[in-house]
Amino acid sequence: MRLIRGLHNLRPTDRGCVATIGNFDGVHLGHRTVFQRLQVHGRALGLPATVITFEPQPLEFFAPEAAPARLTRLREKLSAIGDCGIERVMILEFGPKLARMAADEFVRRLLIDGLGVRFLLVGDDFRFGHGRAGDYALLSAMGEANPPEHGGFRVENLHTITHGDERISSTRIREALSRGDLEQAQHLLGRPYRLTGRVAHGAKRGRGIGFPTANLALHRRISPVRGVYAVLVRGLGPLPLPGVANVGTRPTVGGKDYRLEVHLFDFDRDIYGHHLEVELRLKLRDEQRFESFDALKRQIQVDARIARDYLSEEAAADLSACHQ
Repeated sequence: MRLIRGLHNLRPTDRGCVATIGNFDGVHLGHRTVFQRLQVHGRALGLPATVITFEPQPLEFFAPEAAPARLTRLREKLSAIGDCGIERVMILEFGPKLARMAADEFVRRLLIDGLGVRFLLVGDDFRFGHGRAGDYALLSAMGEANPPEHGGFRVENLHTITHGDERISSTRIREALSRGDLEQAQHLLGRPYRLTGRVAHGAKRGRGIGFPTANLALHRRISPVRGVYAVLVRGLGPLPLPGVANVGTRPTVGGKDYRLEVHLFDFDRDIYGHHLEVELRLKLRDEQRFESFDALKRQIQVDARIARDYLSEEAAADLSACHQ
Protein backbone atom coordinates (compact mmCIF):
# COMPACT_ATOMS: atom_id res chain seq x y z
CA MET A 1 0.00 0.00 0.00
CA ARG A 2 1.37 3.39 -1.00
CA LEU A 3 1.19 6.07 1.69
CA ILE A 4 1.00 9.69 0.47
CA ARG A 5 1.58 12.28 3.17
CA GLY A 6 0.10 15.48 1.81
CA LEU A 7 -0.42 17.03 -1.62
CA HIS A 8 3.24 18.02 -1.88
CA ASN A 9 4.21 14.32 -1.97
CA LEU A 10 2.01 13.45 -4.95
CA ARG A 11 3.78 11.88 -7.92
CA PRO A 12 2.59 12.13 -11.52
CA THR A 13 1.84 8.39 -11.33
CA ASP A 14 -0.60 9.03 -8.45
CA ARG A 15 -3.06 10.76 -10.77
CA GLY A 16 -6.08 8.73 -11.74
CA CYS A 17 -7.95 6.83 -9.02
CA VAL A 18 -11.25 6.11 -7.34
CA ALA A 19 -11.49 7.55 -3.84
CA THR A 20 -13.39 7.92 -0.61
CA ILE A 21 -12.88 10.48 2.18
CA GLY A 22 -13.35 10.17 5.93
CA ASN A 23 -11.83 9.59 9.36
CA PHE A 24 -12.37 5.80 9.27
CA ASP A 25 -11.65 5.47 12.98
CA GLY A 26 -11.68 1.79 13.92
CA VAL A 27 -11.89 0.55 10.30
CA HIS A 28 -15.07 -1.30 11.23
CA LEU A 29 -17.39 -3.46 9.12
CA GLY A 30 -19.09 -0.39 7.68
CA HIS A 31 -15.78 1.07 6.55
CA ARG A 32 -14.77 -2.23 5.01
CA THR A 33 -18.01 -2.34 3.06
CA VAL A 34 -17.16 1.13 1.72
CA PHE A 35 -13.70 -0.06 0.69
CA GLN A 36 -15.09 -3.15 -1.02
CA ARG A 37 -17.56 -1.02 -2.99
CA LEU A 38 -14.76 1.37 -3.93
CA GLN A 39 -12.57 -1.48 -5.12
CA VAL A 40 -15.38 -2.78 -7.36
CA HIS A 41 -15.51 0.61 -9.09
CA GLY A 42 -11.72 0.72 -9.25
CA ARG A 43 -11.51 -2.64 -10.98
CA ALA A 44 -14.23 -1.62 -13.44
CA LEU A 45 -12.28 1.53 -14.36
CA GLY A 46 -8.84 -0.02 -14.10
CA LEU A 47 -7.88 2.49 -11.37
CA PRO A 48 -6.41 2.12 -7.87
CA ALA A 49 -8.63 2.57 -4.81
CA THR A 50 -7.50 5.51 -2.68
CA VAL A 51 -8.56 6.37 0.87
CA ILE A 52 -8.23 10.03 1.87
CA THR A 53 -8.07 10.65 5.61
CA PHE A 54 -6.98 13.34 8.07
CA GLU A 55 -4.40 13.58 10.84
CA PRO A 56 -5.32 14.84 13.34
CA GLN A 57 -9.03 14.23 12.86
CA PRO A 58 -10.86 17.53 12.24
CA LEU A 59 -12.66 17.63 15.61
CA GLU A 60 -9.34 17.03 17.38
CA PHE A 61 -8.13 20.25 15.75
CA PHE A 62 -11.24 22.40 16.26
CA ALA A 63 -12.34 21.17 19.71
CA PRO A 64 -9.81 18.76 21.25
CA GLU A 65 -11.64 18.60 24.58
CA ALA A 66 -14.83 17.48 22.82
CA ALA A 67 -13.18 15.02 20.45
CA PRO A 68 -14.10 11.37 21.07
CA ALA A 69 -11.59 8.75 22.14
CA ARG A 70 -9.72 7.22 19.24
CA LEU A 71 -10.47 3.60 18.50
CA THR A 72 -7.28 3.37 16.43
CA ARG A 73 -4.10 5.41 16.44
CA LEU A 74 -2.79 6.29 13.00
CA ARG A 75 -0.45 3.31 12.75
CA GLU A 76 -3.27 0.89 13.64
CA LYS A 77 -5.67 2.53 11.20
CA LEU A 78 -3.21 2.35 8.31
CA SER A 79 -2.48 -1.30 9.04
CA ALA A 80 -6.20 -2.15 9.06
CA ILE A 81 -6.82 -0.22 5.82
CA GLY A 82 -3.93 -2.06 4.18
CA ASP A 83 -5.41 -5.38 5.30
CA CYS A 84 -8.55 -4.45 3.32
CA GLY A 85 -6.55 -4.40 0.07
CA ILE A 86 -6.62 -0.62 -0.44
CA GLU A 87 -3.81 0.40 -2.77
CA ARG A 88 -3.21 3.99 -1.66
CA VAL A 89 -3.86 6.17 1.38
CA MET A 90 -3.49 9.94 1.33
CA ILE A 91 -3.06 11.58 4.73
CA LEU A 92 -3.92 15.27 4.86
CA GLU A 93 -2.52 17.22 7.81
CA PHE A 94 -5.50 18.95 9.36
CA GLY A 95 -4.26 22.32 10.58
CA PRO A 96 -5.03 26.01 10.09
CA LYS A 97 -4.21 25.95 6.37
CA LEU A 98 -6.59 23.11 5.53
CA ALA A 99 -9.26 24.47 7.90
CA ARG A 100 -9.24 27.80 6.01
CA MET A 101 -9.41 26.23 2.54
CA ALA A 102 -12.66 26.94 0.70
CA ALA A 103 -14.71 23.90 -0.24
CA ASP A 104 -14.47 24.44 -4.01
CA GLU A 105 -10.70 24.95 -3.71
CA PHE A 106 -10.45 21.67 -1.78
CA VAL A 107 -12.25 19.86 -4.59
CA ARG A 108 -10.18 21.50 -7.30
CA ARG A 109 -6.74 21.15 -5.69
CA LEU A 110 -7.12 17.72 -4.14
CA LEU A 111 -9.64 15.75 -6.16
CA ILE A 112 -9.32 17.18 -9.68
CA ASP A 113 -5.83 18.65 -10.08
CA GLY A 114 -4.11 16.53 -7.44
CA LEU A 115 -5.36 12.95 -7.43
CA GLY A 116 -7.32 13.05 -10.68
CA VAL A 117 -10.27 11.29 -9.03
CA ARG A 118 -12.65 9.67 -11.53
CA PHE A 119 -15.13 8.26 -9.02
CA LEU A 120 -15.79 9.50 -5.47
CA LEU A 121 -17.72 7.68 -2.74
CA VAL A 122 -18.84 9.81 0.24
CA GLY A 123 -21.51 9.83 2.93
CA ASP A 124 -24.55 12.04 2.48
CA ASP A 125 -23.61 13.89 5.71
CA PHE A 126 -19.99 14.54 4.68
CA ARG A 127 -19.03 18.19 5.18
CA PHE A 128 -15.75 19.84 4.26
CA GLY A 129 -14.04 23.14 3.52
CA HIS A 130 -13.97 26.43 5.43
CA GLY A 131 -17.07 26.79 7.60
CA ARG A 132 -18.12 23.26 6.55
CA ALA A 133 -19.60 24.85 3.45
CA GLY A 134 -18.88 21.85 1.22
CA ASP A 135 -21.35 18.99 1.07
CA TYR A 136 -22.62 16.22 -1.18
CA ALA A 137 -24.59 18.73 -3.28
CA LEU A 138 -21.45 20.76 -4.02
CA LEU A 139 -19.50 17.62 -4.90
CA SER A 140 -22.28 16.53 -7.24
CA ALA A 141 -22.40 19.93 -8.93
CA MET A 142 -18.63 20.12 -9.38
CA GLY A 143 -18.59 16.52 -10.57
CA GLU A 144 -21.24 17.25 -13.19
CA ALA A 145 -19.30 20.33 -14.31
CA ASN A 146 -16.17 18.22 -14.59
CA PRO A 147 -17.23 14.82 -15.96
CA PRO A 148 -14.71 11.95 -15.91
CA GLU A 149 -14.10 12.16 -19.68
CA HIS A 150 -12.93 15.76 -19.20
CA GLY A 151 -10.69 15.15 -16.21
CA GLY A 152 -13.43 15.36 -13.57
CA PHE A 153 -15.30 12.80 -11.51
CA ARG A 154 -18.58 11.11 -10.72
CA VAL A 155 -19.75 11.10 -7.10
CA GLU A 156 -21.94 8.51 -5.40
CA ASN A 157 -23.85 8.86 -2.16
CA LEU A 158 -22.89 6.38 0.51
CA HIS A 159 -25.90 5.75 2.71
CA THR A 160 -25.72 4.48 6.27
CA ILE A 161 -24.35 0.94 6.35
CA THR A 162 -26.04 -1.61 8.57
CA HIS A 163 -25.21 -5.10 9.75
CA GLY A 164 -28.56 -6.85 9.74
CA ASP A 165 -30.81 -4.22 11.31
CA GLU A 166 -27.95 -2.55 13.18
CA ARG A 167 -26.33 0.72 12.21
CA ILE A 168 -22.55 0.37 12.22
CA SER A 169 -20.63 3.37 13.50
CA SER A 170 -17.48 4.25 15.42
CA THR A 171 -19.70 5.88 18.05
CA ARG A 172 -21.56 2.62 18.72
CA ILE A 173 -18.25 0.78 19.07
CA ARG A 174 -16.96 3.36 21.58
CA GLU A 175 -20.17 2.98 23.57
CA ALA A 176 -19.81 -0.81 23.61
CA LEU A 177 -16.19 -0.58 24.74
CA SER A 178 -17.00 1.97 27.45
CA ARG A 179 -19.48 -0.43 29.06
CA GLY A 180 -17.10 -3.38 28.70
CA ASP A 181 -19.13 -5.13 26.01
CA LEU A 182 -16.23 -6.56 24.01
CA GLU A 183 -18.51 -9.02 22.23
CA GLN A 184 -20.65 -6.24 20.75
CA ALA A 185 -17.55 -4.25 19.80
CA GLN A 186 -16.15 -7.31 18.03
CA HIS A 187 -19.49 -7.81 16.25
CA LEU A 188 -19.38 -4.25 14.84
CA LEU A 189 -15.64 -4.22 14.11
CA GLY A 190 -15.59 -7.64 12.50
CA ARG A 191 -12.60 -8.54 14.67
CA PRO A 192 -11.59 -8.46 18.36
CA TYR A 193 -10.62 -5.04 19.71
CA ARG A 194 -6.85 -4.63 19.94
CA LEU A 195 -4.33 -2.04 21.11
CA THR A 196 -0.77 -1.89 19.83
CA GLY A 197 2.43 -0.28 20.99
CA ARG A 198 6.11 -0.62 21.62
CA VAL A 199 7.35 -1.84 25.01
CA ALA A 200 9.09 0.97 26.89
CA HIS A 201 10.80 1.25 30.26
CA GLY A 202 8.51 2.09 33.16
CA ALA A 203 8.96 2.63 36.88
CA LYS A 204 9.22 -1.16 37.39
CA ARG A 205 6.79 -1.06 40.34
CA GLY A 206 5.07 -4.21 39.08
CA ARG A 207 8.30 -6.17 39.32
CA GLY A 208 8.58 -5.15 42.96
CA ILE A 209 5.25 -6.78 43.83
CA GLY A 210 5.80 -9.91 41.75
CA PHE A 211 3.90 -8.85 38.65
CA PRO A 212 6.34 -7.42 36.08
CA THR A 213 4.58 -5.60 33.27
CA ALA A 214 5.28 -4.57 29.71
CA ASN A 215 4.49 -0.86 29.46
CA LEU A 216 3.04 0.51 26.21
CA ALA A 217 2.13 4.13 25.48
CA LEU A 218 -1.32 4.41 23.89
CA HIS A 219 -0.58 7.55 21.81
CA ARG A 220 -4.08 8.83 22.47
CA ARG A 221 -5.28 11.81 24.47
CA ILE A 222 -8.21 9.70 25.68
CA SER A 223 -8.44 5.91 25.73
CA PRO A 224 -11.66 4.25 24.47
CA VAL A 225 -11.17 1.54 27.11
CA ARG A 226 -10.25 1.70 30.76
CA GLY A 227 -9.94 -1.02 33.35
CA VAL A 228 -8.46 -4.47 33.84
CA TYR A 229 -8.74 -7.11 31.12
CA ALA A 230 -7.85 -10.69 30.28
CA VAL A 231 -5.74 -10.40 27.13
CA LEU A 232 -3.93 -12.28 24.40
CA VAL A 233 -0.63 -10.76 23.25
CA ARG A 234 0.90 -11.17 19.80
CA GLY A 235 4.38 -10.23 18.64
CA LEU A 236 6.55 -12.47 20.80
CA GLY A 237 6.34 -15.74 18.91
CA PRO A 238 4.13 -17.82 16.64
CA LEU A 239 1.30 -18.10 19.17
CA PRO A 240 -0.50 -15.44 21.24
CA LEU A 241 0.47 -15.34 24.91
CA PRO A 242 -2.11 -15.03 27.72
CA GLY A 243 -1.98 -12.28 30.28
CA VAL A 244 -3.78 -9.64 32.30
CA ALA A 245 -3.64 -5.93 31.49
CA ASN A 246 -4.53 -2.59 32.99
CA VAL A 247 -5.50 0.34 30.80
CA GLY A 248 -5.68 3.68 32.55
CA THR A 249 -3.87 6.36 34.47
CA ARG A 250 -2.68 4.22 37.44
CA PRO A 251 -4.38 6.23 40.23
CA THR A 252 -2.66 4.25 43.01
CA VAL A 253 0.68 5.81 42.01
CA GLY A 254 -0.76 9.19 41.00
CA GLY A 255 -0.40 8.63 37.25
CA LYS A 256 -1.81 11.13 34.75
CA ASP A 257 -1.31 9.78 31.24
CA TYR A 258 -3.15 6.79 29.80
CA ARG A 259 -0.97 3.71 29.62
CA LEU A 260 -1.33 0.03 28.84
CA GLU A 261 0.45 -2.30 31.28
CA VAL A 262 0.49 -6.03 30.49
CA HIS A 263 1.54 -8.88 32.75
CA LEU A 264 2.23 -12.06 30.76
CA PHE A 265 1.70 -15.36 32.55
CA ASP A 266 4.72 -17.63 33.07
CA PHE A 267 6.93 -15.34 31.01
CA ASP A 268 10.40 -14.00 31.80
CA ARG A 269 12.15 -12.36 28.87
CA ASP A 270 13.53 -8.91 28.14
CA ILE A 271 11.13 -7.54 25.55
CA TYR A 272 11.93 -3.81 25.61
CA GLY A 273 11.52 -2.35 22.13
CA HIS A 274 9.20 -5.09 20.87
CA HIS A 275 6.02 -4.01 19.12
CA LEU A 276 3.06 -5.85 20.62
CA GLU A 277 -0.58 -6.32 19.69
CA VAL A 278 -2.78 -6.69 22.76
CA GLU A 279 -6.21 -8.24 22.16
CA LEU A 280 -8.80 -7.55 24.85
CA ARG A 281 -10.80 -10.71 25.58
CA LEU A 282 -12.73 -10.00 28.80
CA LYS A 283 -13.15 -6.97 31.05
CA LEU A 284 -12.56 -8.00 34.65
CA ARG A 285 -13.20 -4.72 36.47
CA ASP A 286 -12.85 -0.94 36.35
CA GLU A 287 -9.58 0.72 37.27
CA GLN A 288 -9.49 1.82 40.91
CA ARG A 289 -7.22 3.43 43.44
CA PHE A 290 -5.83 1.26 46.26
CA GLU A 291 -4.67 2.51 49.63
CA SER A 292 -1.47 0.44 49.57
CA PHE A 293 0.71 -1.66 47.30
CA ASP A 294 -0.22 -4.71 49.39
CA ALA A 295 -3.90 -4.14 48.58
CA LEU A 296 -3.02 -3.64 44.92
CA LYS A 297 -0.98 -6.86 44.90
CA ARG A 298 -3.85 -8.86 46.41
CA GLN A 299 -6.27 -7.57 43.79
CA ILE A 300 -3.85 -8.30 40.93
CA GLN A 301 -3.54 -11.87 42.21
CA VAL A 302 -7.33 -12.20 41.98
CA ASP A 303 -7.38 -10.58 38.53
CA ALA A 304 -4.64 -12.87 37.25
CA ARG A 305 -6.39 -16.00 38.52
CA ILE A 306 -9.68 -15.05 36.87
CA ALA A 307 -7.92 -14.12 33.62
CA ARG A 308 -5.99 -17.42 33.57
CA ASP A 309 -9.14 -19.44 34.11
CA TYR A 310 -11.11 -17.54 31.47
CA LEU A 311 -8.40 -17.73 28.82
CA SER A 312 -7.79 -21.43 29.51
CA GLU A 313 -11.51 -22.18 29.10
CA GLU A 314 -11.64 -20.08 25.94
CA ALA A 315 -8.63 -21.89 24.46
CA ALA A 316 -10.15 -25.27 25.31
CA ALA A 317 -13.44 -24.28 23.67
CA ASP A 318 -11.62 -23.11 20.53
CA LEU A 319 -9.66 -26.36 20.37
CA SER A 320 -12.85 -28.40 20.76
CA ALA A 321 -14.54 -26.42 17.98
CA CYS A 322 -11.59 -27.09 15.66
CA HIS A 323 -11.95 -30.85 16.20
CA GLN A 324 -15.68 -30.95 15.46
